[in-house]
Amino acid sequence: MMAELFQWSDEFSVGVGDIDDQHFELVGLLNQLHTAVRERRGSAAVRSTLDELVDYTRTHFAVEERMMRDSAYPDYAEHRIYHEALIDQVRALQQKLDSGEASITFELLHFLRVWLVRHICESDKRFGKWYQEHGTRADWMPAMQQAMKQRRWWQFWR
Repeated sequence: MMAELFQWSDEFSVGVGDIDDQHFELVGLLNQLHTAVRERRGSAAVRSTLDELVDYTRTHFAVEERMMRDSAYPDYAEHRIYHEALIDQVRALQQKLDSGEASITFELLHFLRVWLVRHICESDKRFGKWYQEHGTRADWMPAMQQAMKQRRWWQFWR
């Protein structure tokens, strides 16, 4: 069996359980995409896995940003710019995939892995430290957890 693209470990913990759980799920989805490409499952299967990764990522970003607003995180605007930039890049990729101008390659998977590692280890860890000191678990979070488990992600795209 080949190694996963991204091996989760405690070094990626930001110290906020809800965010760590979502990051763990993102890593799993990225590994599923890697497996689909590696096993040459076909463009429709690969695209479907990418779409699931994108939907989950958008939702994770929305949840994280809401937590930032709720805790008055001072770097919220800058952090949101990073989120929007990745979503824009992935949307452009989806359009290229649809038009046949691009395919999902190991180079792309490596880019996504590097982006996720860097974002977690830099931006998200800074927020995690802030949230531990200034945040409180909001009343909307249990509903968010349930929706995430049931894959009803769209409820948090606000």
